[in-house]
Amino acid sequence: MGAHVEMETDDSHDVLTFWFPDLAGADHARMVAQFRWWFGGGSDETIGSRYPALTERAARGELDGWADAPRSRLALIIVLDQFSRSLYRNTPQAFAHDPKALGLTLAGLENGHYAALETLWEKTFFFLPLGHSEYLPYQERAVTLAEELVVSAPAKFRKILEHSASQARAHRDVIARFGRHPHRNMILGRSSTAAEVEYLATTQLVHTRLPGA
Repeated sequence: MGAHVEMETDDSHDVLTFWFPDLAGADHARMVAQFRWWFGGGSDETIGSRYPALTERAARGELDGWADAPRSRLALIIVLDQFSRSLYRNTPQAFAHDPKALGLTLAGLENGHYAALETLWEKTFFFLPLGHSEYLPYQERAVTLAEELVVSAPAKFRKILEHSASQARAHRDVIARFGRHPHRNMILGRSSTAAEVEYLATTQLVHTRLPGA
């Protein structure tokens, strides 16, 4: 595979610097705090104030050129997969752009863009749309990729990446059991089965779990 020419725009670079602060000297505690920010809604206020128009442009296809290079493709995935969840939380629109994000992930895994990314955290968010899918083979692929990152990580990051891999396995198991993400049922107007109602009554759903210290 030949070298990829990086073609970040100012907007894609802004997305990446917002989503990935300087983590060069991070230790486990710093990454726990970062994961809680990423997955606990800590970014919602800033996304709501800075990125609605950009997210709408991405949804309309106006930023499709970002897919031409690894890191700008990653920025587009983050806008469609993560920013949408913050901007439209608890509405059907939160999931509306998942198919496009998934397509970008799948193509980027095949064309070398994923492999070209340098950090564990960039790779994690690149394949995350697989875990948001309700198609079991994509869930299995997310598990494989998450477990590969654990193996390749420096020792100080293995615990936090094992949490990430554990989440991937748990999401895979939910899809294997129910064929869909039950926590979306009410938002999407889907009727829940008795088994799903029982699952939804548990104290901590998979998608709400955050890493421990």
